Amino acid sequence: MKKVGLISLLLLLFTSGCGKVDVSKVREDFESQVTKTKSYVLKGNMEIINNEDTYVYSIEASFLKDDYYKVKLVNQTNNHEQVILKNKDGVYVVTPSLNKSFKFQSEWPNNSSQSYLLASLLNDVKNDNNGTLEETDKNYILNATVNYPNNSELVYEKIYFDKSMNLQKVEVYSNDDVVKIKVDVKSLDLKASLDEDDFVLEDLISEDCCSTNTCDEANENSCETDKNSETQNTSIIDQIIYPLYIPSETYLTSKDVVATDTGDRVILTYSGNKSFVLVEEKATSSNEFEIIPVYGEPTMLNDTVAALQSNSLYWTSNNVEYYLAGEDLSSEELLSIATSLTNIDIVTSQTVEK
Repeated sequence: MKKVGLISLLLLLFTSGCGKVDVSKVREDFESQVTKTKSYVLKGNMEIINNEDTYVYSIEASFLKDDYYKVKLVNQTNNHEQVILKNKDGVYVVTPSLNKSFKFQSEWPNNSSQSYLLASLLNDVKNDNNGTLEETDKNYILNATVNYPNNSELVYEKIYFDKSMNLQKVEVYSNDDVVKIKVDVKSLDLKASLDEDDFVLEDLISEDCCSTNTCDEANENSCETDKNSETQNTSIIDQIIYPLYIPSETYLTSKDVVATDTGDRVILTYSGNKSFVLVEEKATSSNEFEIIPVYGEPTMLNDTVAALQSNSLYWTSNNVEYYLAGEDLSSEELLSIATSLTNIDIVTSQTVEK
């Protein structure tokens, strides 16, 4: 009897010790990581998948308590770099090559999910009381709903950790269980030695002397030649690009090309149930650093970061600046039109309705 009792006790201890990890324990461990870190640097790659097209970015996300963020995004196809910066002065989206920045009146990143920021992932997990945990031989996988106010297609995410609770990757899914965003974490330093000096707007400005007016006299003529050459090469749009998506009962009614000081500007006017205007012109670098105030949100398109306002959208893609505006368009419709421009190479003809 004593032998049977001892065996039963050992079996009980063995089975209880080998049980699956509870979802609350993984949540608690993740929360402890995020709340204890004073600063971190996450490096990796991000893929945005749109039907058959995949857009790949290298990404470096830096954080400093309290509420300092710097996210460097480099498009791997065209090497286009943008930086989302949040410091005590506000939220900015900087395009160093154009010497331009948008300054937002925004609650970013707290007003939507961000798959590359730890606090955002933690908020998603904490806000989903029905979130689940999967366990494999190598991973713990937290499942949580996401919050993308301007993209109802994005519904839930899977957050992968190794068995030592190191973040491995994040996948964001559509309602039909298709991965739309994927972040692969290459490294995560939770003890990064960052301070406020690492989040200074002026440090993100292009160091090129021609764009910052810091040329010495010997280089002045060379810079001027470069500027003139750039203007000649970029002031004229090679081909008009039309959206593939247009709201129903809406038609192209006029197409105008207007000469400006920096080159040609194309204005496409669509009329009907959802009237809107689409403006296209070649992107040119400013001679002096330019800050443009925006009352809206920094928003990820396929291949760039856009400035989304209540009825308008501005973005730069493949060296073309776009401005889209329509009072009757929702944010999702604005983004659908914009995405239909950026997920194709060239659409060069569209009939004007009389």
